[in-house]
Amino acid sequence: MPELIFPLDSTRSFTDQEKVGHNRWHPDIPPAVTVKPGDEFRVHCREWFDGAIVNDDSADDIRDAPLDGVHVLSGPIAVEGAKPGDLLIVDILDLGPIPQEDSGPLAGQGWGYTGIFPTLNGGGFLTEQFPDAYKAIWDFSGQRCTSRHVPHVEFTGIVHPGLMGTAPSKDLLSTWNTREAALIATDPDRVPPLALPPLPKDAILGGLTGDAFDAAAAEAARTAPPRENGGNQDIKNLTKGTRVFYPVFVDGANLSVGDLHFSQGDGEITFCGAIEMGGFIDLRVEIIPDGMATYGVTENAIFLPGTTDPQFSEWLAFSGTSVTLDGEQRYLDSHLAYQRACLHAIDYLTKFGYSPEQAYLLLGAAPIEGRLSGVVDIPNACATVYLPTAIFDFPVTPSAAGPVTIDPGIGAPHSSF
Repeated sequence: MPELIFPLDSTRSFTDQEKVGHNRWHPDIPPAVTVKPGDEFRVHCREWFDGAIVNDDSADDIRDAPLDGVHVLSGPIAVEGAKPGDLLIVDILDLGPIPQEDSGPLAGQGWGYTGIFPTLNGGGFLTEQFPDAYKAIWDFSGQRCTSRHVPHVEFTGIVHPGLMGTAPSKDLLSTWNTREAALIATDPDRVPPLALPPLPKDAILGGLTGDAFDAAAAEAARTAPPRENGGNQDIKNLTKGTRVFYPVFVDGANLSVGDLHFSQGDGEITFCGAIEMGGFIDLRVEIIPDGMATYGVTENAIFLPGTTDPQFSEWLAFSGTSVTLDGEQRYLDSHLAYQRACLHAIDYLTKFGYSPEQAYLLLGAAPIEGRLSGVVDIPNACATVYLPTAIFDFPVTPSAAGPVTIDPGIGAPHSSF
């Protein structure tokens, strides 16, 4: 096993650890540990809410989830010799659920969860159709998972980090805050908000204390969106065997990682749409000096996907176009087209006995494929959702005999404000 450089004790909170990570982006957060190019090492990661979500049949914890405190990230990890303008090579050697226990109270200890976030606490991709909180618990058996809340499906997880990235420079941080503040100003009272501004409340900034903490907390960026440094990209194909090339903006690069997922569909459409868990990740790092200019990778990471994804040979695909549910035509709106494709898939699955919420949770958690299939044929963009048929224990494709009726079980727990 590679050397464990960032340990986490599952019996203690994220801020009560040997090494304390962070939940904001800021260049002044000091490295928690330093490695050398070529080093292989292990990092423990906590589930993004640090244990706030529990294994039960209620969705109150999703409704009341402490969004101001996410994501709890392990790091920063400085790499000796990394300089602004370099590319940091990060190889994902291995990752999985929490290794210390077979079962326990934390997501990753034999189980994980998917949540539909309520509109009043973050919302999701289809929040207009699904404004309330719902939850599904998934039980792990090796690489496969099942759920008492979404029965009759079983699949192999595409295990990956939802969030990994390097620290921003002061100039880049200022750019983020300026442009996101301008967006918020266009509709400051929107629910859910258009963006999340800096928030000192609940900030965790590693080893910073005193005045330095206060100054950084006032301007540190929230971790919710993906940005030029990588961040919360939620790319399900960052699996074992992946090689990522991250832009470096500060000395040491200051790599951080967290938000591990047991599985996820393209888009993570419920916002908490993956199967969330804590666990471990094994990494190797190298440096390409001046790689940003050499390869034109001056913003946003590029990567070689891993080769350990589940292999499916049969799919049922749903398409959508850029026309609203009210019949309004939009011009090449790929986001809307993907929403419509997802809604078509959800409506289809209800014909077998699932509730719309069960179907929505399934599309967030299962390894569906989402594609932009047409973006040039005015006025309609076309997006598609590919659903692997092998995950179901009943025939899910159309036939002259009509859909079978399944027992939807206890259903997905529901809570409303």
